Amino acid sequence: MEKAFRFLSSHRDVAFATTEGYVPKIRVFQVMKQDGSALYFATAPHKEIYRQLQANPHVELLAMEGNISVRMGGTVRFDVPDNVCREIYETNPVLSRLYAGYASLVYFRLPVAWSDYFDLTPTPPTIEHQTYGD
Repeated sequence: MEKAFRFLSSHRDVAFATTEGYVPKIRVFQVMKQDGSALYFATAPHKEIYRQLQANPHVELLAMEGNISVRMGGTVRFDVPDNVCREIYETNPVLSRLYAGYASLVYFRLPVAWSDYFDLTPTPPTIEHQTYGD
């Protein structure tokens, strides 16, 4: 697994950007599961992010610590199998504190289409761009 995904595996809280019409919307979101180049998330069906993703499934996310940042993007898909939904709910304690059961949530995945890894520590800085298949 290359640098961007290694970094993201230990930085689960990300800035997650969507749009509403032409207006960008950003919030902190938690990566619930990582499987290869796919990231999994959960949200409630009444939240604005769910409506935004249905209208425009193209997203970007950003994780950062110190001089390192990782940016990723792609198109969200709502085709998460039921057994993966259950796994996400059961292995993320915050979800059971907020929601009565796994069926209360909507699960989606982001097959990452591209990533940018930036490390501003060395001179010159490390900048790596990667594209991925689905």
